[in-house]
Amino acid sequence: MWYAIEGHDGADVLARRQAARAGHLARLHALRDAGRLLLAGPCPAIDAEDPGPAGFSGSIVIAEFASLEQARAWAEADPYVSAGVYVRVDVRPFKPVLP
Repeated sequence: MWYAIEGHDGADVLARRQAARAGHLARLHALRDAGRLLLAGPCPAIDAEDPGPAGFSGSIVIAEFASLEQARAWAEADPYVSAGVYVRVDVRPFKPVLP
């Protein structure tokens, strides 16, 4: 089943986000390479393609896992969690309809 994972950034975490980014992306590439990633990306903190020093308010990942528990475990093991970038992570089932 597909799951929506939304990580919510804390305040003033842009430097921590940048430091943990390579590990975060490596995990996403592994999901993609296994055919289990629908989409992933950050949410700019301001209405701009490149938010610069304003940073990001969080990230969204939609990926396939065998269970909600596995999706939660994967999300909690993210380098952004251990680096203190995300202050909260929400994981819920997702049903793709379009396109």
